Amino acid sequence: MTCLGRFAPSPSGRIHLGNILCCLLAWLSARQKDGRVLLRIEDLDTARCPRRYARQMEEDLRWLGLDWDVGPGAEGPDGPYYQSERTAVYEAALETLEKMGLVYPCFCTRAELHAVSAPHRSDGQTVYPGTCRDLTAAEAAERAKKRAPALRLRVPAEEIAFRDGHMGPQRQRLDAECGDFLLRRSDGLFAYQLAVVVDDAAMGVTEVVRGADLLDSTPRQLLLYRLLGLRAPEFYHFPLLLAPDGRRLSKRDADAGLDVLRERAAPEEILGKLAYLAGFNPSAAPKSTWALLADFDWDKVPREDVRIPEGLF
Repeated sequence: MTCLGRFAPSPSGRIHLGNILCCLLAWLSARQKDGRVLLRIEDLDTARCPRRYARQMEEDLRWLGLDWDVGPGAEGPDGPYYQSERTAVYEAALETLEKMGLVYPCFCTRAELHAVSAPHRSDGQTVYPGTCRDLTAAEAAERAKKRAPALRLRVPAEEIAFRDGHMGPQRQRLDAECGDFLLRRSDGLFAYQLAVVVDDAAMGVTEVVRGADLLDSTPRQLLLYRLLGLRAPEFYHFPLLLAPDGRRLSKRDADAGLDVLRERAAPEEILGKLAYLAGFNPSAAPKSTWALLADFDWDKVPREDVRIPEGLF
């Protein structure tokens, strides 16, 4: 099977170094296998992700030399490649799960979930305590008069195990470490977990490269692949880039944004330094995407978060 890797950003602002590293690793991993690269724009929340940000991101990626074979401007048979245009596909998947009796309405607000004495994961996130799981149809209908519900998936009391291509063996007990998770928000927007599974399967993605902050999402997605009868891709999670002071990079870090970086450096300089931080460029010397292929090796990529040295960029 031909490898199809992908980069699937949510363009809520200008891309930063962490986004670029994700795309670079996905691009190199697929190209090294003589595979293709897909670009998908994850703009489910169109208020946060206006189309102008996506257009700018596409231009930035081309400037960096991170091209794609399928996606916006390179349309294939499995588009559209903007999630905001794929609602009907998610509706069909949701209907399949509903017919299996695995979906129920949830009327909990975020404030209510934080207020209850619910279990918490090691990262501080609340494990959904099942507050609305056993509401009767009459009770749900009464609550729906006051508040539109979100929709949650009933998770089984079982452990999901998988082997990550970079981080190694992983396992999670869904009911105890996650709880029933969202499929659609109360405002009608589909949740990331459902949309990403449906899209990766529909588009034929065989390899998913993304940051370690999403490693915890993988068991939920593997459950959805199984329930929907879809083939799951291989997963490769990599450590996060941290700002010099140890904070996670975000679009609020102006110095790490490509709008600033493009004024300071050529594409090869940015890529060479990122590859150096990722362990497969022997020095921070400038290199193009194709030049980095010879040195790329997942075994060289660290498994712990990487702090950017002060002044490197």
